[in-house]
Amino acid sequence: MRKAVRWLLSLVVLIGTLSTAGAATAAEPAAADTDIKDRLLAVPGISLIEEKPYAGYRYFVLDYTQPVDHRHPSKGTFEQRITVLHKDTSRPTVFSTSGYNVSTTPSRSEPTRIVDGNQVSMEYRFFTPSRPDPADWSTLDIWQAASDQHRIFKALKPIYGQKWLATGGSKGGMTATYYERFYPRDMDGVVAYVAPNDVVNKEDSAYDEFFERVGTEECREGLNAVQREALVRREPLEEKYAAYAEENGFTFTTVGSLDKAYEAVVLDLVWGFWQYHLEAECADVPDASTATDQELFDYVDAISGWSFYTDQGLEPYTPYYYQAGTQLGAPTIQQPWLGDLSRYGYQPPRNFVPRSIPMTFQPWVMRDVDSWVRHNAQRMLYVYGENDPWGAEPFRLGKGARDSYVFTAPGANHGARVAGLSEADRDVATSRILAWAGVPAAASAEAKPLAAYDAKLDRQQLRREPALRP
Repeated sequence: MRKAVRWLLSLVVLIGTLSTAGAATAAEPAAADTDIKDRLLAVPGISLIEEKPYAGYRYFVLDYTQPVDHRHPSKGTFEQRITVLHKDTSRPTVFSTSGYNVSTTPSRSEPTRIVDGNQVSMEYRFFTPSRPDPADWSTLDIWQAASDQHRIFKALKPIYGQKWLATGGSKGGMTATYYERFYPRDMDGVVAYVAPNDVVNKEDSAYDEFFERVGTEECREGLNAVQREALVRREPLEEKYAAYAEENGFTFTTVGSLDKAYEAVVLDLVWGFWQYHLEAECADVPDASTATDQELFDYVDAISGWSFYTDQGLEPYTPYYYQAGTQLGAPTIQQPWLGDLSRYGYQPPRNFVPRSIPMTFQPWVMRDVDSWVRHNAQRMLYVYGENDPWGAEPFRLGKGARDSYVFTAPGANHGARVAGLSEADRDVATSRILAWAGVPAAASAEAKPLAAYDAKLDRQQLRREPALRP
């Protein structure tokens, strides 16, 4: 009886929120003088967590009721965290996703600054607190996440009636791409940054070729030597690692042992350097032949992070590793300079997800998305960094693509942006973003962002994560 009551209550809530996608779209817009908070909270399924002040904007942290399974809405609901950076309903809106947690600190993506618009940001399903309880991990896939975005868009479109663009960096760029693939009529344009495209999971030679040519030979050899030396000195450095883990209360149940976690961190070193750092920082690479154990330990920590493959480091990113091992794929590089020093090689995502969560890889999913982008992309723009390992397997455009572009920022890492493109590419990218958003560019030869730079709002923060995570 109690189960039946709970089921009926969840169905009532769901019917109310699902009606947003249809009835709310057809509803008459609220009066222009109605407070924006009141308009947002009038949307079925939206509740206020907090409003934070920011000059020139209204900033809201909200929850939105979503079905756990969009194919079977009767299976229950969960609360998904979203934020709204409100400028003006007469401005375009940018739908931003990181593919991970959503920050509750006001910030502005580059396209939002370019178009001087509003910004809606979504926390990816299964990242806490946006996780169903109990968690049915089979509902964590790219179609379900795209359907989350679709429902949020349909709910907010009656309020923000101008053009919409989707954007995101890294896994967020992948997320924006998948959203466009499944709901191509929602957005007026897509700006995806450093979005990996691992079409064939077992074919990773492009990454090996990248590490053979990136940067200078001197820098590559210096990094390789540090990585090799860390494995040569495994015993004394693992003693330091064990002391570090005990001091911080870290455990290694998921990965299996301290030794496996140690090697995973060391094998991330070269990838992590080029993902997060610039060629100018090659001067900081220690001389492996003269560095002390402590110097090696500290440098590996600075680049890869000793905490990342502990249970405590992995737990927040279980949803990512689950997706990497079921749909997204994960690169494996050979690193021949390590010889026979590696005991485990690049470990698969399965090693970083608790065994209680079942995983089966679906090789057709990324092939479908790649084919769709090549043949159907319209108003899609990709930005990659020249020295970013994740750009070794980028999205590419075929003959069927229309008004779409792939640009590479010279010398840039995983933080590549439109602002870092060559002047010609930057002008094209900026002018197309403005055109897709339906706002005129400034009357000058060079297209520029419409909003002035704000040091706090526009600060760029690369996610501090294990290297092999986009």
